[in-house]
Amino acid sequence: MKIYAHRGASIDFPEMTMRAYKGAVDVGADGFECDVRVTKDNQLVLWHDADMKRVAGHSGRIAEMKFLEIKREYPEAILLEDLLELARENKKELAIETKHPVPTGSAVERKVLDLIAEEEQFADIFLMSFSWLAIENIRKINPNQRTVALLEDRFNGPMRRFTSATYLGPSVEFLRLKPELTHEQRKLFVWTVDDADDMRFCSDNGVEVLITNNPSFARKVLGYH
Repeated sequence: MKIYAHRGASIDFPEMTMRAYKGAVDVGADGFECDVRVTKDNQLVLWHDADMKRVAGHSGRIAEMKFLEIKREYPEAILLEDLLELARENKKELAIETKHPVPTGSAVERKVLDLIAEEEQFADIFLMSFSWLAIENIRKINPNQRTVALLEDRFNGPMRRFTSATYLGPSVEFLRLKPELTHEQRKLFVWTVDDADDMRFCSDNGVEVLITNNPSFARKVLGYH
């Protein structure tokens, strides 16, 4: 089972900063997980929320700000291309979640696919979304792109039935409620797994990728050296 650092080694560093991802490299994570949004000036910034309130205490919305404005309010903000470079240098895999709904619609998927078009040579790259439409748009643009359909509690049934995604992404809580997911043909990316018992549960049930805020702890629990 591979261990991906959720927004980097975010137990120890601010999420989705270069410090967090370098910290994940240092503790031996197999890959990085990140969230991507499009800024007003069409940059792919690593950011989870629609606005800056939780992380930076600023009311600005990411889609309405230029990247330099975001950097001014939060100097550690980075672009997807920065993370790609770090992944390339350290041979790390990458799981990129595109966020929805957003004003730019499917532009985020197109821009991400354009950016990673030449990157498959160095690492496995997976695109993830809770949006069924986003997954289908990705597959239309590049049928060979590996995709992960993230599962919400309410709409997991239709997503599982109709998605073309090559992998499923349940939360660990949902997987414990629906352990039959481990018997489906599609492999699993499970989030966000920070508890030792949950880590062992994932390992015992054939999970492909465990996504955690604490990759060093996960490696210790699972006996990785």
